[in-house]
Amino acid sequence: MRRRKTVRIIKEDPLLEWLAWLMDESIPIGPWSIGLDGFIGLIPGVGDMAGAAVSAFIILRAMQYGISRGAVIRMVANVGIDSLLGSVPLVGDIFDFAYKSNVRNVQIYREALSGERHPLKDWTFIVFILVLLLVIVALPILGLIYLARLLGPYLPTF
Repeated sequence: MRRRKTVRIIKEDPLLEWLAWLMDESIPIGPWSIGLDGFIGLIPGVGDMAGAAVSAFIILRAMQYGISRGAVIRMVANVGIDSLLGSVPLVGDIFDFAYKSNVRNVQIYREALSGERHPLKDWTFIVFILVLLLVIVALPILGLIYLARLLGPYLPTF
């Protein structure tokens, strides 16, 4: 006989709230707040990986409580954006201080558990990201095809 998986519904997870605050908002600077994520990201090699590990923990905890797939994919996209743009030298370090993926993900987690999150919002964002990635991949290929056609008469033939 199969056991049913019981899903505990909690609206707040103090550990996740604290981790998101620590990584994204724990240091007030005037009207802004930054967290340890930006500082940890400055450590070459391991900094971005450590920040991504904390973010992964938040996502795994959300998955344990059974939030929708769209919300989980949206959370993964937030971490992906943070990790990808955060890895760009200098500009990425500044981006790490400004983009608060952990706080965003805890907000998604809370909204999904309470039923306030609309799945269409998450899927629209996911489709937008996929189209953007497709454009990023397609543009260089189309540029090379155009360049080959433009330079075709001038290239030697074998």
